[in-house]
Amino acid sequence: MLDGISDAMLVAMFGFFGGIALGLAARIGRFCTLGAIEDFLYQGSSTRLRMWFLAIGVAGTLSFTLAAFGALDLSQTIYSTAPWSPLASITGGLLFGYGMSLAGNCGFGALARSGGGDLRSFVIVLVMGISAYAMLSGPFAAARVMLVANTTLPTPHLGYADLLGSLSGIRAEQIGLIITGAIALAALGSRSFLNEPKSVAWACAIGIAIVSGWAGTQWVATDRFGASPVLSHTFTAPLGETLIFLMTASGGGLSFGVGSVFGVLVGAFSGSLIKGHFRWEACEDPRELKRQFLGAICMGFGAVLAMGCTIGQGISAFSVLSFSAPLVLASIFAGAALGLKQLITGFAPPN
Repeated sequence: MLDGISDAMLVAMFGFFGGIALGLAARIGRFCTLGAIEDFLYQGSSTRLRMWFLAIGVAGTLSFTLAAFGALDLSQTIYSTAPWSPLASITGGLLFGYGMSLAGNCGFGALARSGGGDLRSFVIVLVMGISAYAMLSGPFAAARVMLVANTTLPTPHLGYADLLGSLSGIRAEQIGLIITGAIALAALGSRSFLNEPKSVAWACAIGIAIVSGWAGTQWVATDRFGASPVLSHTFTAPLGETLIFLMTASGGGLSFGVGSVFGVLVGAFSGSLIKGHFRWEACEDPRELKRQFLGAICMGFGAVLAMGCTIGQGISAFSVLSFSAPLVLASIFAGAALGLKQLITGFAPPN
């Protein structure tokens, strides 16, 4: 039945259906990274932050379960094969987090809001996609490559699970299950969070969507004829890929990322209709548009340096316990906290 479907179409389909789940989670489940950070810092609520970490825990537990049964080769995942530069991770994470606070959304959040009719967020998506490609393969690519090449650490291990496994003699898959299971349990360690079963369910749905990307692309890479990377959801370079696909499908064809972007739009649109929240919105304040424009540029540049965004590094990379994920995630949090402080209270000392 699947013999007549190309590998590119298959991986795009895996991205599309996983993206639908992510889009629904954003619109119905209120999953939002910046919102989670803002709630935690200024509202005293950890619910959405716990959703984030539960998603990491679920995705990680399922990913290492697949690895234990031979259905996922961690050595083939994109975060295991790419060079790791701690300096690029920190710089990119800080830049992304700060840009996220300026723009009012990360790339994933802006994409989800675009599906609900927010034209301001659509501008963020466009600018972020273009700036990401300017850093990835455009005029700033040489500087990025030089920075990463000169600051890359040798990483003979695939990630923290592999490193700890080699030190302890325990299988990496078992170490991974212990760590990610502990993250999930820690996220659930709040009665107020457990009293919101919808938030728990949507966090689990996000984790499952991430694992569906790993499992689907691994299957294509293993059982199909063409070479295919093993990857999962991220929303930086795929935004640029989607723009190229829309402008010239022959220049940039279908991919997992393109399918994922369209899936989020469909899921977000459906979720906004279900909730009755769909409405066209535009920016009426030039200062707000300028801030969002600059924030989108920072996010595009930062995410390419960090090799991922709040979803790419924050959940996908974290689910396989890559070396970069915790450092990028902490840097994004710090950058966002700095930007929120500037916007909400300013940097002037209190009188």
